[in-house]
Amino acid sequence: MRVAGVDEAGRGPLAGPVVAAAVILDPSRRIRGLADSKVLPAPERTRLAGLIRTRALAWAIGWADRDEIDCLNILQATFLAMRRALLALPVAPTHVRVDGNRCPCLADLPFSCTLEAIVSGDARVAAISAASILAKTHRDAMMEALDACYPGFALATHKGYCTPEHLEALRTQAPSALHRRSFRPVREGAGESYALVLEG
Repeated sequence: MRVAGVDEAGRGPLAGPVVAAAVILDPSRRIRGLADSKVLPAPERTRLAGLIRTRALAWAIGWADRDEIDCLNILQATFLAMRRALLALPVAPTHVRVDGNRCPCLADLPFSCTLEAIVSGDARVAAISAASILAKTHRDAMMEALDACYPGFALATHKGYCTPEHLEALRTQAPSALHRRSFRPVREGAGESYALVLEG
């Protein structure tokens, strides 16, 4: 069986895409230290991401942008990103394991596979841990690169998550093209920042 682990990064942030990764590990090229990306220090995630790209039988990244998140909702946008990651795999999986308690619909994909949702899979299944690491490191790199395009929000620091610094920036300036208008803190912060602009 070619088992693909699938996980996402970026469901919770106020800005930026949601990113998913799919990884089919090579049983003959073991990678030690795989774990849920959230518990790994950034340097260790980066090191492991390099090993995953080198040693995995196949891996791929997919994402859904802010417009898709606002249009579909974050859950459906996450499933879209997962489908895109699976479609981008150079090797078709025969079984897919997804982190969480729900799975994307794969019925119309151009390959046949079985599907399984695993709660806390990013801490329990090596392939899902690998996907978690790739999704997180890829999204972090995207947000660091986008920070230069959208100054004033410190995206490279908090990666779009809801931090006090980020909320303060939303209170004093209009949201960027990366900000998710369907998320309440963005809507509320945007209203206040627009009011300040009008009063000024």
